[in-house]
Amino acid sequence: MTETTHDNFVHLHVHTEYSLVDGLLRVDDYVDSLIEKGMWSGAVTELYNVFSMVKFYRKCIDRGIKPVIGAELCLEDETEAGRNHRLVLLCRNNEGFRNLAELITLSYTQGQARGVPAIRRDWLDSRAADLIALSGAGYGAIGQSIINNQADYARKQLDWFLDLFPERFYLELQRTGRPGEDIYIDEALALASEFDIPVVATNDVRFLASEDFSAHEARVCIHNGYTLNDPKRPRHYSNEQYLKTPKQMQELFHDLPEALRNSENIAIRCNLELEFGDYHLPEFPVPEEFDQSGWLRREANAGLERLVEDRRTSVNGIDTEQYSRRLDDELDVITSMGFPGYFLIVADFIRWAKQQGIPVGPGRGSGGGSLVAYVLGITDLDPIYHELLFERFLNPERVSLPDFDVDFCMDRRDEVIEYVSGRYGRERVSQIITFGSMAAKAVVRDVGRVLGHPYGYVDKIAKLIPFELDMTLDKALQAEEMLKQRYHEEEEVKILIELAKKLEGLSRNAGKHAGGIVISPRELTEFMPLYCERNTAVTSTQFDMGDVEAIGLVKFDFLGLRTLTIIDWAVKDINEQLPERSGATLDIRNIPLDDAGTYATIRRMDTTAVFQLESDGMRKLIKRLEPDKFDDLVALVALFRPGPLDSGMVDDFIDRKKGKAQVRYIHPALEPVLKPTYGVILYQEQVMQIARILGGYTLGSADLLRRAMGKKKREEMAQQRDIFVKGAEGNKISKTVATSIFDLMEKFAGYGFNKSHSVAYALLAYQTAWLKTHYPAAFMAAVLSADMNNTDRIVRLIEELRRMKLVIRPPSINHSEFKFRVMDEKTILFGMGAIKGVGRSA
Repeated sequence: MTETTHDNFVHLHVHTEYSLVDGLLRVDDYVDSLIEKGMWSGAVTELYNVFSMVKFYRKCIDRGIKPVIGAELCLEDETEAGRNHRLVLLCRNNEGFRNLAELITLSYTQGQARGVPAIRRDWLDSRAADLIALSGAGYGAIGQSIINNQADYARKQLDWFLDLFPERFYLELQRTGRPGEDIYIDEALALASEFDIPVVATNDVRFLASEDFSAHEARVCIHNGYTLNDPKRPRHYSNEQYLKTPKQMQELFHDLPEALRNSENIAIRCNLELEFGDYHLPEFPVPEEFDQSGWLRREANAGLERLVEDRRTSVNGIDTEQYSRRLDDELDVITSMGFPGYFLIVADFIRWAKQQGIPVGPGRGSGGGSLVAYVLGITDLDPIYHELLFERFLNPERVSLPDFDVDFCMDRRDEVIEYVSGRYGRERVSQIITFGSMAAKAVVRDVGRVLGHPYGYVDKIAKLIPFELDMTLDKALQAEEMLKQRYHEEEEVKILIELAKKLEGLSRNAGKHAGGIVISPRELTEFMPLYCERNTAVTSTQFDMGDVEAIGLVKFDFLGLRTLTIIDWAVKDINEQLPERSGATLDIRNIPLDDAGTYATIRRMDTTAVFQLESDGMRKLIKRLEPDKFDDLVALVALFRPGPLDSGMVDDFIDRKKGKAQVRYIHPALEPVLKPTYGVILYQEQVMQIARILGGYTLGSADLLRRAMGKKKREEMAQQRDIFVKGAEGNKISKTVATSIFDLMEKFAGYGFNKSHSVAYALLAYQTAWLKTHYPAAFMAAVLSADMNNTDRIVRLIEELRRMKLVIRPPSINHSEFKFRVMDEKTILFGMGAIKGVGRSA
């Protein structure tokens, strides 16, 4: 351990950008600066949270810095309701972190007042162990008592703290040039002498360098709604609250060397250790006579038996031996990787949703490649029929968590989340936090406002920034000549842009992931605190998705998809009428995938309201490609992306499909793999199969090759090239041919799409097109009902009805319902919910 000297002062009170109220420090910059300043340790003590903890911890370990983890919390005042004091708590070890996590969670779930989470004093009685407390300097309970000339009350507060934190309480001293600091320090030193307790120096850090103060003040004003020149705005900070060197702190506290030494002593005492690489999977309850692996195997085999019995695959009959063999192989991998519980949990909540009549998607993402998922009802995609690969989803040669993306009806998704919370315990289930950042356009508007510029002036500048993905202010200055000109010629514009640059990309606010849910095997506060917004009981993790996965917790995606709602409503309408005519009912999962009328509808570009096929760009591609089978639809979804459209891949595909160009295969052995795409390498799964057939790869190692090609890391690609060429030579392919094939694979891998995802979305596209073709009134009524809050969309859809020669009846007080309703095969009755002032919100 580093020798204790005040030259090695440690910053113990630091806010990064994740202190959303007032932090300006970026985590990477902070750790890099610690190294530059010759410091061996540093802390993060975010305001009310530990949002940055995992990122900071991992960066520190990577750079050889000892991380100290804590938080700055609000402590309720025992005499005045609504008044709070600051308290810094640092974790000595993992037990201390669990106590801190519980306190922070309680502050959000039970202690919020006016949006500020605070901890109650009695909560500390059972949660102070293994936490080191810093008094909060002039903003703490003792500091406020001193500044308000309440010396006796300050002593009473100190007694209480010492009882709670024996040998673990420090009076915090700061010299940042803010009012009241000198008075506080004099009295605090007297108390330290009287009670024989230690003092510690901190700098209450908010930004990296002194010159960042103006940007910091702008950030605070953005959050609090003030302008910088407002004489009434609170001014709680000074330009001294930057990351000072040990020497600067030594000069500042030259008269109190023990306050500097104690900062290092505290860092030495703090030894929280986070573990990465282990997974903490939730347990699925199974009958006593089974373990999770045995129960999964039983359920999967039973599912396959039902499949064989019902003949519900996409082919006429089943090669039972092929399906059984693949099922056993997948189950062996799932069991060896320790993921049976994951599959059982997903299958359980999907089964429950279907039993409740909640529409569930056919599957999206790479999960469609799993036969186990298919027979359990997790997906509706037969991976053998569609030639999808299990290893694309779960690779036995690269241990990573499985990740099913499950689409539910938009309106009823929350019911499924509620079911999961009830089944596994609300203390173990939470949504996942996300952080909104200050993007280029938005930060210019924010900074312009706090600088006091008129809205119109700022709006003109913001509109000069191109509306493109990953746009930055530096890129905008290069791309937009007018912005560049104004930046160089107008001093006010330059000041605005330069200030905005300092804030650009910072975390601005906390939100919730669109569908991410974490299920823990134990109470979540054993892993992290929880966060919730004011006036809501819905919690989210304090770690974002990447950090949740880094500590080994499993994410489940509950996504909302409006198309499922439309299909469900349409099918229900159809089935209400079908029994009257035929006694049959429609199951959308069993419609034939080779219906000529459906493909004719698509080729006519009659795709308004058809999933994924509605945009002008897609219609143009449909016109060129003229899809006439399901494989063409799958390809259509994969081709309609910037990479294939710009690379010439689309032209090759279309010319070969239409016979304008010869279908060629890069090697005769690849014809079975590339025949569905006319010899063009379109899917990531094809890259994997080429590696297996020609290079002798296992599908697991082929998936590693696919990933390497996607990342384009030069050293890794050189290694993979050697492996492929040697494997190909073993299959009697010359080195020259093998190298050219590898080059071609590498080129197309950059554009390759996940076929499992394409199949899933092509299936939804086909189902909606099929409904529009065969039951146009029911389908359009469902679409209108789903869009009834969008007046412009309703107007366009009514135009579509006229084009389809369908009749829309005006609303009737006697006959209309809330939703649009089918009257007969050619007539729809207007829904009352689409009338302004009559909907549910009215």
